[in-house]
Amino acid sequence: MNTKIPRVVIAATQSGSGKTTIVTGLLAALRAKGLKVQSYKIGPDYIDPGYHKLASGRPAHNLDTWLVSKEKLNEIFQKTAQDADIAVIEGVMGLYDGGKNGISSTAEIAKLLDAPVLLVINAKSMGESAAAIALGFKNYDPTVDIRGVIINRLGSPTHRSMIEEALDKLDIPAYGAIMRNDAMILPERHLGLVPVEENRKEKETVEEIGRTIAREVDIDRVIALAKSASELPTVEKRSAETGRDVKIAVARDDAFSFYYPESLAVLEEYGAEIVPFSPLKDSRLPECDGLILGGGFPEMFAKELYDNEGMRTSIREAAEAGLPIYAECGGFMYLMKRMIDFEKNAYPMLGIVPGEVEMNRKLQTVGYVSATMHRDTVLGKKGTVLHGHEFHFSSECAPAEGVEYPRAFEFVRTRKKEPYDAGYASGNILGSYLHLHFAGCPQAAEHFVETCRAYKNREA
Repeated sequence: MNTKIPRVVIAATQSGSGKTTIVTGLLAALRAKGLKVQSYKIGPDYIDPGYHKLASGRPAHNLDTWLVSKEKLNEIFQKTAQDADIAVIEGVMGLYDGGKNGISSTAEIAKLLDAPVLLVINAKSMGESAAAIALGFKNYDPTVDIRGVIINRLGSPTHRSMIEEALDKLDIPAYGAIMRNDAMILPERHLGLVPVEENRKEKETVEEIGRTIAREVDIDRVIALAKSASELPTVEKRSAETGRDVKIAVARDDAFSFYYPESLAVLEEYGAEIVPFSPLKDSRLPECDGLILGGGFPEMFAKELYDNEGMRTSIREAAEAGLPIYAECGGFMYLMKRMIDFEKNAYPMLGIVPGEVEMNRKLQTVGYVSATMHRDTVLGKKGTVLHGHEFHFSSECAPAEGVEYPRAFEFVRTRKKEPYDAGYASGNILGSYLHLHFAGCPQAAEHFVETCRAYKNREA
C-alpha cells in the first residue's frame, strides 16, 4: 500500500542563503491560496519552526536521522502530512552538510523521502557563476533529485537575466528570482533567529514576506513540482494512546520555548497530560506529577526569572518533595544556583543544582552527542545510551570545592570522540545541556512518565 503526499525540499548551497525566509514566505503564499500546508525543518532546530507555524497555521516538525531512526522519521512525516495538500521541507546548512558521514543532511533526508529539491542560491556579488554552482550541486550526487533553483538576493533585472540565461544553457530551471529587500530580513541574535514568541512584529513581517514570495516565486510551478513526487510506501500508524493519568508541567513562554511537538506527543502516548505554564508570569507551579524545563533563552530574561520569587519558591518546594524534574539546556541553567548574563550581571536562580552558569560571547558547543547515563535517573537506568544534540553559548562554572555534584552523563560527540562528563543527576532531578527527541528514545519518555506516576501514587 502506498501514500501520496505532494512534497518539496527547499535546500541551499550554505547557511545564510535565505532559505528560512523563503520557506516562511512560501508557506504563507501557499496558505493564502487556500492550501493546507505542512512544514518541516531538517536537523535540530527550535526557532525556524516557529516562523513556519506562524506562516502555515500548523505546527512544524523536525526531521533528523540522528535524533530518531529512519523508520520513525518516515512515520512522523506521514502521520503529520497525511491531511495536508502539500508538504514543504526546509533543509539545514548546505544541501550536503550534516553530521559525521552526512548523517541528517538535507540530501540524506531528501533521498529518504524521495522528494524533489529546489536549491536556493545567494546570488549577491555573483553572475554566471551561480549556474556553475547549481550544476556542481546537481552533479555531485545524481541520486539527489534537484529539479531547479530559486535565485536569491538579486540586485537588478539585468542581474536576474544574466543568471537565468546561464541556467537555461544547462537546462536547470529557475522557479523563483528574489530581489534584495530589507523587509525580507528576519531578526537574529546569538542562537540564530529571534524566536517568534519574542518577535512582536512577526505577523506583519511574515505577511510581507509571503506577498513578496508570491510575486517573485512561481507558486503554481512549485505546487506542480510537489505533486510530481512519487508515492511513499505506507508506514503503519502507532498504537492508540493510553489514558492520560499523569500531569506533567511544561515550561512554555518567552524564556523556555524549545520543544519538538512530536517529542511531547510521545509523553502523551505513555499517559501524560501536558500542562503548560510560565516561569516568567505565573506565581506558582501548576498541580503536576512531573516537570519539564526545556531550552530557550533564560539568559535574556534572567532578571524577570529572578524577580518571580513565588515561582522559584514553588519549584524549589516541589523539588524538595521529590517531584521528578527533567531540564534541558536553558532549563538546566534555570536549575542552577546562579546565572551570569552577557553583561556579567549575576542573578540567583532555583538553586536546585549547586552550580553556576555564565554566558559567553563565543559559541561553546554545537553538534550531535551520544549520552551514556552514569547513574539511574528519571530517564532510565545506569548505562542507558541516548542520542541528542548540544548548542549553547553558556558554560558551567566549576562547583566550589567540597560541593557534591553528581554528573548525569558521559557525552561523546560524533565528530570528536573524546568523552567528557556532563549534566547533573540526583534523586528525581536531571539536568544537562542535552536536547532530546523522545520519538527517538521512547524508552526514556516511558521511564519519565512511569517515574511521575510513581511520584503521584507515592502516598496511595
